[in-house]
Amino acid sequence: MATEQQMIEPFVDGQIRTNEATAEKLISYGLSSYGYDVRCSSHFKIFTNVHSATVDPKNFDEQSFVDIESDVCIIPPNSFALASTVEYFKIPRNVLTVCLGKSTYARCGIIVNVTPLEPEWEGHVTLEFSNTTNLPAKIYANEGVAQMLFFESDEVCEVSYKDRAGKYQGQRGVTLPRA
Repeated sequence: MATEQQMIEPFVDGQIRTNEATAEKLISYGLSSYGYDVRCSSHFKIFTNVHSATVDPKNFDEQSFVDIESDVCIIPPNSFALASTVEYFKIPRNVLTVCLGKSTYARCGIIVNVTPLEPEWEGHVTLEFSNTTNLPAKIYANEGVAQMLFFESDEVCEVSYKDRAGKYQGQRGVTLPRA
């Protein structure tokens, strides 16, 4: 289904577990039994309290984050970071997709927010990582971080995300909250 409708770009047909060039082990990504394991990009936004801003979803202050471009992201203890998927999604009108964290990260106390991708939504998925531990936590760019599960309906929805002109439609890269 994913390749026929070009739902995921770039699409990896199967699980990648090692870097072929270096033989280094990777956190797996690509097509799985009933889902797709996504990678996060190398652009991260990490929460900071340098400017003593208040987190307000209706009036979000971009100074609440520090931007990092790296192959790894160190999330401070009990803190939070954003990244986006490497993959760009185009969800069909009869499919609902749910993003769940990978158990490899969850077992380290790193939680990925559960996020739905509604019918006819498209874009890079903004990933939200919470470090629930009292230790710094590492996220690896260009490796698996979350799994997408796809639920296909027998019927198309009456009103899609695209029909509603959803505020996150077509987002590219890390997208901050929009009121």
